Amino acid sequence: MDGREELASSRFHCTASERCAFETGIKLATVYHQFVGTPFDASSVEGLEECIRRCISAQPYVVGASVSIDRSVIPADRDVYSYVSLTGDMIDATVTVSLDGVTMTGEMRYDRELGYPLMYISSTATD
Repeated sequence: MDGREELASSRFHCTASERCAFETGIKLATVYHQFVGTPFDASSVEGLEECIRRCISAQPYVVGASVSIDRSVIPADRDVYSYVSLTGDMIDATVTVSLDGVTMTGEMRYDRELGYPLMYISSTATD
């Protein structure tokens, strides 16, 4: 552990598993709170997915990330005004975080039964 990581770790008064869950939640919250409202169309949706994935991946402890945006919302009749703004119900995101021997995967998916873009831990493993 380098000095900077040791200093950061000293700020957390919780277990490695709790910190890993916290870090996973932060990454998923970034997806929602930073990108909802972003305009896109058929020609830019792949680039937006890649941008979001790369932004998640730039954060500490991320070992994997994927993002998929629901293309069914993109208007079929395309003209200069044919774009949509990203909303939480359009995003499927997965992030895997590894920290201090704990690896967690978190997901953000629109839960139709709840009517809500739910963020949750879908798997946990320890070394």
